[in-house]
Amino acid sequence: MPKWTVRPIDGGKGLPPYKIFFEFLVIQDKTTMPTSSYMPKDDSGKADLLDHVAATLPKYVVTLDISAEDLASHQADAVAFRYGLNLHNYAQSYAHNCTAAKNLLRDGGTDATLWPIPPLLPEPIPPIVKSGIIPRFSLFVTRLKAHKNFSPAIGQDLRIIGSAYIIDPSTWKPVLSSLVQAGHPTVVWTKGKASAIEIWVDRNDGNGFVFLIIHTEPNTPDPAPLPPPETSVVWKYKAIYRYHDEQVGEWSDVLSVVVGG
Repeated sequence: MPKWTVRPIDGGKGLPPYKIFFEFLVIQDKTTMPTSSYMPKDDSGKADLLDHVAATLPKYVVTLDISAEDLASHQADAVAFRYGLNLHNYAQSYAHNCTAAKNLLRDGGTDATLWPIPPLLPEPIPPIVKSGIIPRFSLFVTRLKAHKNFSPAIGQDLRIIGSAYIIDPSTWKPVLSSLVQAGHPTVVWTKGKASAIEIWVDRNDGNGFVFLIIHTEPNTPDPAPLPPPETSVVWKYKAIYRYHDEQVGEWSDVLSVVVGG
């Protein structure tokens, strides 16, 4: 930042009786940028990390002296958090369907008016765990890193060293599943590090796959009009992740959902 000083001088005819001088202060910034945190900021990313550690940790139980109780505790936490996240996403989808039904009742439309059916708890229901999964996981990671046998290679494999985990969007491939609410399918997916997901649908009407939506948060209800009563049809969905507003990675496997009937 420049330091301004004013010094009086004899300006002479037609000149101001002062001049402005600059004195630049050189400031050396010695702040070191910290490495990025291994902990994702969003819940979907946290669930993915917990799942990955739960699946990868068993091969290090001897190297890092991980007890059977600690391993079982973390694996139970991972399952419980994923289940809780899915319940949250199902509830959001149900809320979306409630809004659509309310708007249809209010404004009219071509679709049949049906009361949305509240989501049922998906089976199997995991045992409840003690609250504070993420703080507990962070303490567990701190213990692992303090072990004499811990190494950067192990940290990279477990994805608990932030700067060492390289994001490679070219390897991303969505995994789709479905949930049906009041006859309408909801495409279930996880976000991970992606910015959004792009979903296409084939309604078995001869048009093949057509663009459906770009969605930034799981999950994605399909509010399209349902087939006539007592008629069933197979709708197919495929999706690809988006990152920095571009398609990345591979297309998902095709998800088939029977609608109507």
